[in-house]
Amino acid sequence: MAALDTLTGLAVLCAAVCLSEKNAVAVIGALLFVPSVLGAFETPTVQACIPQMLSGDYVIRGNAVVNQVASVSYLTAPLLGGILYAALGLKPVMYASVVFFWITAFFECFIKLERSAGVFEGTVLSMVKEDFFSSVRFLREERTGIVKLLFLAAFSRFFVMGAALVGLPFLVRTVLGLDAKYYGGAESALAVATILGSAAAGFLTGKLKAGGLSYVLAAIGACILPAGIVFLCPFGAVVRYAVSVLAFCGMQAAISIFSVFAVSMIQQNTPDHLIGKVMAYTSAITMCAQPAGQIVYGFLFDGFRGAVSLVLIPTGAVVCLTGLLSAGFFRGLEE
Repeated sequence: MAALDTLTGLAVLCAAVCLSEKNAVAVIGALLFVPSVLGAFETPTVQACIPQMLSGDYVIRGNAVVNQVASVSYLTAPLLGGILYAALGLKPVMYASVVFFWITAFFECFIKLERSAGVFEGTVLSMVKEDFFSSVRFLREERTGIVKLLFLAAFSRFFVMGAALVGLPFLVRTVLGLDAKYYGGAESALAVATILGSAAAGFLTGKLKAGGLSYVLAAIGACILPAGIVFLCPFGAVVRYAVSVLAFCGMQAAISIFSVFAVSMIQQNTPDHLIGKVMAYTSAITMCAQPAGQIVYGFLFDGFRGAVSLVLIPTGAVVCLTGLLSAGFFRGLEE
């Protein structure tokens, strides 16, 4: 983590030094690409550290706190960045980001974790090959439930994130014809819902068992239904906007709870020496599902722009039905 944050700070520093009017597009494009790649390495690393520092129900609380902090940063960072950009300009903000990345890397050096893996003798290629096949054997032969949970989470993310990330701005700006302040309010409300959902996950620790996750998944779909039903009723734009935002906020809170508990279950059922690899699979599968959902729902909303209920209601029904049908699977995870 320390190395990745150091490299991210170095990437921002290089971009700030090289940035000019002539190469702005290329530099900004590279700056979007490089930290995203480094972040793909850091996410499973952070997720692998939590169960090594915590145990039992504290793993769930730890993941809930991490989600809350990330959600707060997503809510406040654009606002703070916009204010500083308007007041100071772009490059001072970038130099400040470099300093904070390196401060973060410095503090990460004080995180103490026990080494669980032995010394591997061989080439880097053989080590990567052995790591890959050992983790695949673990998932295929010893913990098949983790694989099913991963694909169930990816399946739900395909529908939910496609409907939310594509559908909400499309509904607000194109279908309802409302201006940017309404969309900004909707985005802020979703961020608050994510924070509240993560807080609820911490509160439900010890109360919500694995079997109850099927009902949380069903609730995600049930929350989408009102957003589709309201467009079948003769309401004005503001009422439809309010109902849609409330529906998507409920969905966002529910998926935050589901994600915290699902990730915690995977962490608790994976040995320490494999957890980094398994969490990398988790990140890869769920991240691949998200853009696929956005592409599909982009076509769906464009094709049914005059009848968005035909997109939202089936989506909610499918996710809700999937949650109810998976009740037996989740109860089996308790055994």
